[in-house]
Formats: sequence, C-alpha cells, structure tokens
Amino acid sequence: MSEKQIDEISGVETTGHEWDGIKELNTPMPRWWVWTFYATIVWAVGYMIAYPAIPLINSATTGLLGYSSRANVDRDIAAAKADQSQYLDRIAQMPVEEISGHPDLLQFAVAGGSAAFKVNCVQCHGSGAQGSPGYPNLNDDGWLWGGDINAIYDTIAHGVRWEADDDSRFSDMPVYADLLEPGEIRQVAAYVYGLSGTPSDPALAEAGATIYAEQCAACHSDDGTGDVEFGAPNLADAIWLYGGTEDEIAQQVANPQHGVMPGWADRLGDPVIKQLAVFVHSLGGGQ
Repeated sequence: MSEKQIDEISGVETTGHEWDGIKELNTPMPRWWVWTFYATIVWAVGYMIAYPAIPLINSATTGLLGYSSRANVDRDIAAAKADQSQYLDRIAQMPVEEISGHPDLLQFAVAGGSAAFKVNCVQCHGSGAQGSPGYPNLNDDGWLWGGDINAIYDTIAHGVRWEADDDSRFSDMPVYADLLEPGEIRQVAAYVYGLSGTPSDPALAEAGATIYAEQCAACHSDDGTGDVEFGAPNLADAIWLYGGTEDEIAQQVANPQHGVMPGWADRLGDPVIKQLAVFVHSLGGGQ
C-alpha cells in the first residue's frame, strides 16, 4: 500500500500526480453538491420518460403524460379565434364606414388592422406608415385616390395598377420626353415647383404655365390640386411621391415612374381589408 503524500504548504493530501514540480491536491467536491448532481440526473431521466424528449426519425417520444406544447398552442389559437369571431362576423356584415360608430368594433378593427399592417404593409410603407420615395406616406393629407374610409378600402382591396384585379385603379402619366423638348420640360417643371415653392428662374416658370395649361391641367386641374378620380396627384401641396426638387419634377415629367400596389382582397379577405382600412384611416391623414 502506497504511503499518502501530504503537501507541505497546505497540509492537504495530494493525488500523487505531479507535473513540472506541481502537485495536484486531493480536494473532492462537497458531498451535498455530489448528491445534488445525482438528483439532477435522476430528475432528467424521469423528465425524459414523462415528457416528449428523445428525437426519432420522423417524430419524438411522446412521454407518459402525453404533453404537447404544439397542441397547447393550437388550443390557444383556436380559443382566440373563437373569441374574435364575434367581432369578425359583425365586421364582415357591416359596411366599412359604419364600423367607427361602434366603439367595441372600432377598437378591435384598429388593433387587428395594426397587426395586419405590420405583416403585410410595412415592407413598402414603413413601420410607422411614413412611406419612402415611391411609396406613399399614409400619415399625411396627400391621397392619390381619395382618403375617405371607402376610398382607402377600395385601394387596399383592389390595389393600384394590379393587373390581376379587374377593379384595380389604373392611371398612367404620358412620357413627355417623347412629346416635349428638354427646354419645355424644364419650363413646366419650374412652373409646377412654383405651385408650392419658389422656382429658381421665374421666367422659366412663366413660360411653363402655358405648357402646363395645354398638357397637364386636364388631369392635375388648372390650379394643380389634382383629381382623385384619375389618381392625379395634387401638385400644390408640397407632398411629393418621387421627390420635389425641380430636377426630380423634370425627371418625373420626362419619364414618369408608375408604382404598383397589390390588391389584397383575395389574399386577406374582406374582414381583414376592412380592419386595415380602419387602421390606416385612424392614422390621421384620411379625409
């Protein structure tokens, strides 16, 4: 039997291992810690038997208790849908303009519309519905196709220039680079900019007034306030979809950009479209 080796400095027995003059002290874990560790092993084995735990090829062991977190989530979702159905059924049967007259439906529609907006609309209009170049800001007063609740509903349901929907809203601005000389485009751009700002050259704007009256007033109106029936934007409110500098206006006149918005009716259904319309209208920019 080998003789115990005691470390001279600490007075603790060593394991007998030595490396480069350093000896390992024999200091085992406290017994309470060891027994706690054993208990966790026993608990883990019991948990593995009682609950789903062991992965199989196409599934996992179900456990003796038959617990399923997925089944619980499915039950919770079913219960939530059952609670919502009383509101969704009323919304489905009610014209969208009447929802605001029912405080409980209005609150539900705004909350549901906000959730649907975050899933389907923020990619283009932004998380705060503030838009970006080419994508309208839904908080302001610039509405190409009208900002009342019914107009918003129609735009969401059928989209803009969405060829898959026969009821989609269509409007196309001519390519004036094929119709006007570059100098004339600069003139009309200066005039349009002057409707809401101060043009860089008043002489250009003055010459552009005649061109505007001949080429643009039919859609944008004589005073530049636009026409929602044609989706013609208001040019006098300093709200610009593709930029509002004279150069950007000239580019839009010469080679206009035409955005496309999907129609959501087939994908989301009428109750969700109504909730979206109510939510967007509640942002404050609607008419």
